Parts: sequence; structure tokens; C-alpha cells
Amino acid sequence: MPVRPTDPVPCRVTVCRDCCCGSPKVTGIDHAAQIARLGEEAPVRVSECLDVCDQANVIVVQPSAAGRAAGGRPVWLGLVNDPEATEDVVAWVTAGGPGVAPLPDILDLYAFSPRRRASPEPSSGGR
Repeated sequence: MPVRPTDPVPCRVTVCRDCCCGSPKVTGIDHAAQIARLGEEAPVRVSECLDVCDQANVIVVQPSAAGRAAGGRPVWLGLVNDPEATEDVVAWVTAGGPGVAPLPDILDLYAFSPRRRASPEPSSGGR
């Protein structure tokens, strides 16, 4: 069997860092170390507020191209507030993440569905 090249679009991680996530409001974790550790295994994007402050610290794991082709969708993880939880995320991303590797039971405890934002009210005229 031929060796396949590495997935050209790997699993990616978005880390919320704004008003609550990544701030002194969330204690017990070195926020910079968390980003650095995640970045050892996947590209990391730091986002402004993802509007789910009640779940701080929030990490979104986005599927690789292979994971997306297999039906994987972004997985939102909340309350990732200790080094062990970060290591669980790293292990899953290393295994392939959404669509490639099943969500470990331990991470299922952190998974949540973000609430949908209300769509803006339509403009009432002015033309």
C-alpha cells in the first residue's frame, strides 16, 4: 500500500481569549502555556470573544480536510481549565480529531453546542 502524504489541511484549534476566557477570571490554568501546548500539535488561532462566556475557557476543534470529508464538524469544548483537560484535547487532535477519531468519553464531558445568535432585526426603511 502506498504511503499517503500528510493531510494538507490539518485539524485546527481555535482558542477563545477575551473578556472571560484566558483572563484572571478563570483560575487554575496557565493560559499562555495552554495555547503553546495546543500549538505543538495543531495550528492554533486565538479568537476574540466567542460569546459563550459561561463555558470559559472555550476551545473549538475544527476537522482536518480528511475529517470534514468523513463528516466531521467543529466540536466546541468548554470549561477546559486544567492541564489534564488540555492534554486530553491534544491527544484527540493528535489522533485525528473530528471525523477521524471518535470523541473520547472524557472530552464528551466538555462538549457543548453553542447557542445561536439572534439575527439582526431587519431595517424598517429609510429609503
